[in-house]
Amino acid sequence: MEPRLLDLLVCPICKGPLRHARPPLHDREELICNADRLAYPVRDGIPVMLESEARSTDEPATSAPGP
Repeated sequence: MEPRLLDLLVCPICKGPLRHARPPLHDREELICNADRLAYPVRDGIPVMLESEARSTDEPATSAPGP
């Protein structure tokens, strides 16, 4: 994805900045809004900026292993 495009894109909900996550540091390429805790997928180099396509970045709490 072009850096110029990333400079123009904002979260469609809060209009806040997006962080570009991509392999190898992340499992998949997506644009992340930290304020709304949503991740928008990037498919074939094209960001899908639809709320219905976004996934929540909230991870379920994992319990500590027992003794």
